[in-house]
Amino acid sequence: MTNSVDFSGRPFHFIGIGGIGMSALAYVLAKRQFPVSGSDLRPNHITHKLESIGAHIFGKQEASNLEFFRPQVLANTVVLNSQEQLPADTKSKLPQVICSTAINTNNLEYKAALELGCPVLHRSDVLAALIADYHSIAVAGTHGKTTTSSMIGYMLLEAGLDPTILVGGEVNAWEGNARLGQSQYLVAEADESDGSLVKHAPEIGIITNIELDHPDHYDTLEEVIDTFQTFAKGCKTLIGSIDCATVRDRLQPTITYSLHSDTDADYTVTNIDYRADGTTALVWERGKALGVLKLRLLSRHNLSNALAAVAVGRVLGLEFGEIAKGIATFEGARRRFEFRGEVNGITFIDDYAHHPSEIRVTLAAARLQARPGQRVVAIFQPHRYSRTLTFLEEFAESFTHADLVVLTDIYSAGEPNLGQISGEHLTAEIAKQHSQVIYQPTLPSVCEYLLQTLRPGDLALFLGAGNLNQVIPEVITTLCEPAKATS
Repeated sequence: MTNSVDFSGRPFHFIGIGGIGMSALAYVLAKRQFPVSGSDLRPNHITHKLESIGAHIFGKQEASNLEFFRPQVLANTVVLNSQEQLPADTKSKLPQVICSTAINTNNLEYKAALELGCPVLHRSDVLAALIADYHSIAVAGTHGKTTTSSMIGYMLLEAGLDPTILVGGEVNAWEGNARLGQSQYLVAEADESDGSLVKHAPEIGIITNIELDHPDHYDTLEEVIDTFQTFAKGCKTLIGSIDCATVRDRLQPTITYSLHSDTDADYTVTNIDYRADGTTALVWERGKALGVLKLRLLSRHNLSNALAAVAVGRVLGLEFGEIAKGIATFEGARRRFEFRGEVNGITFIDDYAHHPSEIRVTLAAARLQARPGQRVVAIFQPHRYSRTLTFLEEFAESFTHADLVVLTDIYSAGEPNLGQISGEHLTAEIAKQHSQVIYQPTLPSVCEYLLQTLRPGDLALFLGAGNLNQVIPEVITTLCEPAKATS
């Protein structure tokens, strides 16, 4: 794939435009008035939104999609499939075709783009070009990227800095995963999963933490560290959490933050109060008290994310009062401990956590929010065979804060099933550490089990990066039906 992105007006065509990262890029480009089109096998509210701002969406991934460009580009060309016989001015009008790592080289639309002679780029090339085009802030790290980048974007928005924002989750404040601002600032979530993090060179980079999370791409933690070290070298200012030993020992952040006041971090906190309705703490900047920070988000990991946002705000010259005001009203991104409803006294929460560390801290937050005597019911869909197998022992130990654990089978995310691991196998391992573990192989069976098992007072927490959350509306609707019948 090439890596030269043309912002002169040449069209962009996304194969898999409905993905959370791809659609954010497409949205910003369409709002900047570039011609944007794309394909996706499963049209959704994101593709409908892109259509509403002028993007042309195909509901299939086929070679014939590229015919869309031929009337504009190839009307005077005799040989349609020979790049060598296309006139130079015709070649310059071919679309830039954007793919993610999820697009296989055998994809018919991808192959047609190559045959036509289209420049083919990875989505990270477009993000890197946008990062270079702005005064950019890129948030990286194994965990917390979406929340931290969304919080920073919201903080800048509330401070009147009108940023462009691209994140890996949807945020109510800008009704999606992206917004186009009119200022020089861009806030972006920078993903390490496929190694493309090394392409980004932002003005300000943030690294929240470093762990092995994608064994489908990395064989060892050392390879992950290499990727983050390359990213760090490209940042003019690097902000890092020294509560992560790997960040502390293997990188040299320009600015540091920590939840522990006895460290020598530039930004620390004291007087921490974790409550069921949020968190408060006194923030210190290099030994000087800045003021009290209040946030609606729960638990220590979100306080750490907020401290990263404070550090960014101060680098940009914001007063602490402006920073604190924005953070205090930030509600979080969707699927990050997202409240989905309450019926018959049962609270439903949806969370994207899919790594053992994320599950552990999310369940700790749930336990903090749970009332005395309230059960925390963890419903988990493992994500990827490679991740489940690699972290089998860690997964087995990550559900200690749950009263009941319900597992379903593994969401493949496109990986082949080599028969080495299954949801039932993971259930057996968790059962060695936890006395209340149930396996339900399919989503319908999960739904049926929950309808029979959930009781008033339960906090039902749905965990995973796959499609488990599709169960939530059905459970809520079914539970509501008896109430309707008796009303």
